[in-house]
Amino acid sequence: MSRPEYPAAPRQDIVEDLHGHQVADPYRWLEDPAATETEAWSTAQDELFAAHRSAWPGADGLRARLTQLLGAGVVSTPAWRGDRQLFMRRTAEQEHAVLVTVDPSTDASPAGGGERTLLDPMAIDPTGLTTLDAWQPTKEGHLLAYQLSEGGTEESVLRVMDVETGEIVDGPIDRARYSPVAWMPGAKAYYYVRRLAAEAVPAGEDQYHRRVFLHRIGTDPDSDVEIFGAGLDKTNYYGVSVSRDGRWLTISASAGTAPRNDLWLADLTTSPIEQPNLVVVQQGVDAQTGIEIARDGRLYVFTDLNASRGRLCVSTPDALTSEHWVDLIPEDPEAVFDGYAILDGPELGAAPVMLCAWTRHAVSELTLHDLATGERRGEVPLPGLGSISGVSERPEGGHEAWFGYTDHTTPSSVYRYDARTNTTSLWASAPGSVEVPDVTTEQVVYTSRDGTEVRMFVTYRTGETPDTAGPRPTTLYGYGGFGISLTPAYSAGILAWVEAGGVYAVANLRGGGEEGEDWHRDGMLGHKQNVFDDLHTGAEWLIANGWTTPAQLSISGGSNGGLLVGAGMTQRPDLYGAVVCSAPLLDMVRYEKFGLGETWNSEYGTAAEAQELGWLLAYSPYHAVREGVEYPALLLTIFDGDTRVDTLHARKFAAALQHATAGDAPLLVRREKDVGHGARALSRAIEVSVDSLAFTAAHTGGPDFSGGRG
Repeated sequence: MSRPEYPAAPRQDIVEDLHGHQVADPYRWLEDPAATETEAWSTAQDELFAAHRSAWPGADGLRARLTQLLGAGVVSTPAWRGDRQLFMRRTAEQEHAVLVTVDPSTDASPAGGGERTLLDPMAIDPTGLTTLDAWQPTKEGHLLAYQLSEGGTEESVLRVMDVETGEIVDGPIDRARYSPVAWMPGAKAYYYVRRLAAEAVPAGEDQYHRRVFLHRIGTDPDSDVEIFGAGLDKTNYYGVSVSRDGRWLTISASAGTAPRNDLWLADLTTSPIEQPNLVVVQQGVDAQTGIEIARDGRLYVFTDLNASRGRLCVSTPDALTSEHWVDLIPEDPEAVFDGYAILDGPELGAAPVMLCAWTRHAVSELTLHDLATGERRGEVPLPGLGSISGVSERPEGGHEAWFGYTDHTTPSSVYRYDARTNTTSLWASAPGSVEVPDVTTEQVVYTSRDGTEVRMFVTYRTGETPDTAGPRPTTLYGYGGFGISLTPAYSAGILAWVEAGGVYAVANLRGGGEEGEDWHRDGMLGHKQNVFDDLHTGAEWLIANGWTTPAQLSISGGSNGGLLVGAGMTQRPDLYGAVVCSAPLLDMVRYEKFGLGETWNSEYGTAAEAQELGWLLAYSPYHAVREGVEYPALLLTIFDGDTRVDTLHARKFAAALQHATAGDAPLLVRREKDVGHGARALSRAIEVSVDSLAFTAAHTGGPDFSGGRG
């Protein structure tokens, strides 16, 4: 292998004194995507990537197999409004999932008659560049608020549709990114969250400064009444909800992605909806808390206050603060409390129950409890060792609950639990039929550098253990941030890789939420190095136990996971043969200045503080690049429509590595236009997977995808 000829990238003599640190930034000119020099460099990188891509074998077979596996499609749990149900579904031939309703007068099964498609992103925009970000029906179910984004920007525009006719009856309202919609009964008004107009905020801060507004259907959004948010942190995200009876308004506020929130409650029967009298539930407390005043009149408090793994408490609406909370479902010593559903319909008589969802070491559980006392009555069997999601009940009460289920070989499906009979049945399977390869997944435990036990899922072709098959090309995937858990899930990419003879490992690193909030905090701020140590020791475990070798081992991650693998390759270039780094954060000194970076300083720290700058510089991948080091092969995948993580991170990192490396392994940038950080059309998702897996195979010695199946 000969060293690639990389595009020229002049180095600037920029060195800043930051709290006594001399911080070099030779590629700052690549921060401006509109500059002629930047576009010329990016175009040259496109050409370099295309030249290498053409030499990777097996892309056609891999594309065909991914298409087959993704043909399973997806289906979501239903949202019920009376006898109407709404749910998302994607079939094999669809680029995007569509929103479906089953009308009240018809069979209440997804397979029955009376189905109608309410929203199809491809019908709205045949280019596939428009995504459905969120939707919320009214309490009666006759209107639907929904948010669409164009070109992957996630700049959601809010509209309201008449469910019966499909007519747009309100909107558009722009600047509604990440906005909840809390309908008042009668559907004449709703609360929502909107950013202030750019001209009303300081330059460069137009992605911040959210407020809670009250909007009345049919009125000009610019006349909406501002309810809450003035004078608070500019990075605040707000949650807002209204109880089913319209009496109780709840507002929460979190500074950026901080793992804590403030919380208020208003009784809308004692104050006008335009000026609700908000009473503090929690303020200035280092905990995440949510509340619900349920049909029985009790205040239910879901919190990690004094309970890293979560607990559920009860109180009354006139006793809101934590000294009044009484445990209903106490913290479990091992399992993380994920959510609950209340089943209290008349069919159950005097014995209403609660379903509680848990994650025990990243594997889901579902338990049944007495609603009045919290006493555990038993466990609801699940189809396998997998993940449940979206546990829901009828808003008016009842005896049924629905939940989504998936595992490493099971596409998304929905199950129905009946509390009258204590039975669970399949309610909706994935819409497509696929032949899933014969693979085995084990959960293993290894010891990180400081003695902490870390769990990891290892998936391989059944029967092909290290004893029988020896070391093989292996991908290690991780995330390790923001309290996000990596739990078992159906993945076409993982199945295609393993079916062809590879091994795929998913590590539950610190920084995630798999073991509760303490696990998260052990991997944030000044503890961030724990996350990278967990990655490295996971890699060492795979090598020591015969699954792979350094030359055959790749690491993969996106967004915060891109930061993970960027730090992984700069800290231990000897340990990895290839790296796939998607939509990454890599310049941790200047990350706050771009995209949504300032909302993440509670996770990483801020360069404005001397101690925190030290944390950031200790691992910042861009600043860790050293000349004369043989770096592993690298594929950076970036998306020009990304408004969360600016693509400048990847450009600067690529230029630094291409200048510094002493090796011949290619360091490539795959740039994609008109798509953003998150949701995209299926065909685009397939193409980025094809390129990522083909690149990894080419630089770890296989597997061979040329025949489609292994």
